[in-house]
Amino acid sequence: MDDITSRVLVSDPETRRALQLDALSAILPMERRDQLAELLTDDDVETLKHLAREGVGENTLRALASDLAYLEGWARTATGSPLPWPAPESLVLKYVAHHLWDPAKRETDPHHGMPTAVATELQDALLLRTIGPHAPSTVKRRLANWGTLHRWKGQEGPFHAPSLRAALRLAVRASVRPRQRKSKRAVTRDVLDRLLATCRSDRIVDTRDLAILLMAFASGGRRRSEVARLRVEQISDEAAVPLDPKDPRSPTLPCVAIQLGRTKTGVADEAGRVLLVGPPVEALREWLERADISKGPVFRAIDRWEALEERALTPQSINLIVKRRCAMAGLEPREFSAHGLRSGYLTEAARQGVALPEAMQQSQHRSVQQAASYYNEAERSFGRAARLIL
Repeated sequence: MDDITSRVLVSDPETRRALQLDALSAILPMERRDQLAELLTDDDVETLKHLAREGVGENTLRALASDLAYLEGWARTATGSPLPWPAPESLVLKYVAHHLWDPAKRETDPHHGMPTAVATELQDALLLRTIGPHAPSTVKRRLANWGTLHRWKGQEGPFHAPSLRAALRLAVRASVRPRQRKSKRAVTRDVLDRLLATCRSDRIVDTRDLAILLMAFASGGRRRSEVARLRVEQISDEAAVPLDPKDPRSPTLPCVAIQLGRTKTGVADEAGRVLLVGPPVEALREWLERADISKGPVFRAIDRWEALEERALTPQSINLIVKRRCAMAGLEPREFSAHGLRSGYLTEAARQGVALPEAMQQSQHRSVQQAASYYNEAERSFGRAARLIL
C-alpha cells in the first residue's frame, strides 16, 4: 500500500470501509458498497468480516449486512447516534414502536408510529420504501438478526426480555397490514414471451438474460437466490426425451437435471432435483458455451464493455434483470419482480391443466396451501372454482 493510499485510509473512514468491504465482494451486494460504507461503522465491518471467516452462509451474511445497515441508518436518524452495543431495551422498544403501529390511531394522533421527519429522511436515503407499518415478519427478522449480531460480539441484548415480547405481540396485533404479493403480477407464458423477445440479439448480455428467464421459469419458478447461486457443478446431462411420449417415433428434446441443494424450505441433503427440457436447455448451453464457463457460477456479471466478470450475479441483480426486460417489453416494471416467475409458473400450470401436485414437484413447494396461494386473484376469477353457482 503506497503512502497516498495510507493517508486516504486514515483521513477518510468511508473510503477505508469501502475498501475493506471489497474483500467481501463475492458475498455482499457490492452495488450498494458505498451506501454500506457510509452507514456501517468500523466495528460493523469487522464483525461482518469475522462472520465471513467463520463460514456464515452467503445469504445469511447478506441479510445480516442489509439489516445492520438499515438499523444503523434508522438509529442515526431517530436518535442522532450510531447503534450502541449492547442495545438498551428502550431503543429496541422504540424500534418496534416506529415500525409496527395502528394506522387508524395514526389518523387521530400524528405522533403515533414512526415520526414523519424520520420516515422522510429514511426515504430520501433510499432505506425506507414502505408507507405505513412494516410487515411483522420484517420487524421480527431484523430483531432476530440484531440479537444474532449481539451474540457474535459476545454481548447480551434485551431481545428475550418479557417486556419486549409483550410489546411485540401487542404491536403485531395492532398493526393491520394486508399481505402484499412479492410481485403484483405473475410472469405467465404470455408475459414471458414478451420478455424473451427482448433477448433476441447477438449481444452476450441477451444470451445470458434469455438463459436466466427460461431456466428460472421452466425449472418451476426458481427463487432469485437459487438462480444467482446456481453453479455448473449442479447441472448434469440427462438422456434426451421424446417431444410426444406417446409416439415412439417422436423427435427428441435435450434434457438436463439441476440439483438444487439447500433451498429456502429444504436442506442440502434432500433430493431437490428438477428437470429442464427443450428450449431452456438449449439457451443454457448456448450461454455457457459463449461465456466459456465450465465451472463455478453459471450466471455472472457483465460490465459495460460486455466483458464477463468472475463474480456471480446477486439475487438483487436477477430482480433488476426481470424489471429491465419488462421495461424493454413495454410493461410496467413496478408491477413485476423476479418472484413473478415463481407465481407465474404455477399460474401457467393451472391454465394448461397441469395438476397442482405435478407442478409442485417441479417448483419444490412443500405446502399445497402455499403453492395454491400463488395463483393470482385475477386468474382465479376466470376459473371454475369461483363460478359454481352460475
